[in-house]
Amino acid sequence: MKEAITVQTIVNAPVAKVWECWSKPGHVTGWAFASEDWEAPAVENDLRVGGKFKTVMAAKDKSMSFDFTGTYTAVKENELIEYDMDDGRSVKVKFENTPSGVKVIETFDPENQNSLEMQRSGWQAILDNFKKYVQDHNR
Repeated sequence: MKEAITVQTIVNAPVAKVWECWSKPGHVTGWAFASEDWEAPAVENDLRVGGKFKTVMAAKDKSMSFDFTGTYTAVKENELIEYDMDDGRSVKVKFENTPSGVKVIETFDPENQNSLEMQRSGWQAILDNFKKYVQDHNR
């Protein structure tokens, strides 16, 4: 199995706001895509151990879409979220308070269809979009 990939960013906002934007469906629709020509038109989220989530990620021109789905395996409010995607890969998201903001560290098992660099850059683009969304909504 390939080594896990890690992406991270620092969000200049209180951890409670970062957590809320990460977990509330009304917020997730505002950032869960990698580029401006994509969107997340539908989100369901039951943030608890054993709870499931589904984010529909779609091209705005309707040319393609997919469901990003999984089940939570660990949840510690304002600190940690772990889940298994429905394809069997695992993801860990840590939220750490730092002097310059909340460091969000996301580590995930890669899939086998796309290059590691493509996966890293795609997940980093989504995380960068998350940072921008939170900071724009924290004024």
